[in-house]
Amino acid sequence: MIPAPLLPDRPRPLVFAHRGCSSLAPENTLAAFNMAREVNAPGIELDVHLCASGELVVAHDDTFTRTAGDSRAVADLTFKEIRAMDVGSFFDPCFKGENPPLLEEILEEFCPGLYVDIELKTRKIKGDPLPDLAAEKIIALGDRVLRSVSVSSFNPFSLIAFKKACPLIPTALIWSADKEVPAILRRGLGRFIAPCDYLKPVYVQAKGISHGGRSRLRKRPIVPWTIDDPVLAEQMLRLGCEGLITNRPQDMARIIAYP
Repeated sequence: MIPAPLLPDRPRPLVFAHRGCSSLAPENTLAAFNMAREVNAPGIELDVHLCASGELVVAHDDTFTRTAGDSRAVADLTFKEIRAMDVGSFFDPCFKGENPPLLEEILEEFCPGLYVDIELKTRKIKGDPLPDLAAEKIIALGDRVLRSVSVSSFNPFSLIAFKKACPLIPTALIWSADKEVPAILRRGLGRFIAPCDYLKPVYVQAKGISHGGRSRLRKRPIVPWTIDDPVLAEQMLRLGCEGLITNRPQDMARIIAYP
């Protein structure tokens, strides 16, 4: 399969605001994505779950325990139930009333002005509707979105399914040594399972990828996470990374001041 280029029309380095501008506003909310746009972040990163009523909900965790005090699984809640949740107050009372958005709401609002990295949140190995539904939503929104998105996941099987449905969208394997990641996937070996057009290692593991290592990775673009120090960001870019993911796009002005 010919690799899909990673956002070829966008200036380098690529800079994705992690869950929106999550250092200044509650993560994965409209407020956070608007804040990212206000501080001139050229891109955003978000997480997507499938809820019980079939919608694609922008949220990071399997539950809303951390952000709304609700321990029920996202997969067991209808979107009506989810939309009623306050996921802003945990961050600051001034964000009370912020609720989880749908994937299509964010794409319609921010593309093509910003580019978007969509992380598929699923642990299923087979029979998972999430990748196909994500592909359907992206395709239905047309060229302005198709040319503005990439898709990533810790789950290589999710990437396989998505790529079958939407081969022209660039996809990335994410990895880290976190204990919640299956041991076999903690060093990026999922790239031998899934078709990957670029790679998203945690930055401490990306630092160890030499130029020789990049050759072994077939010179695929590397976009590490999560880098909040602009000095470290510049170091990673000098090592050959094509972009980065950050909670603090407001501190990356020198990096995103494109000629």
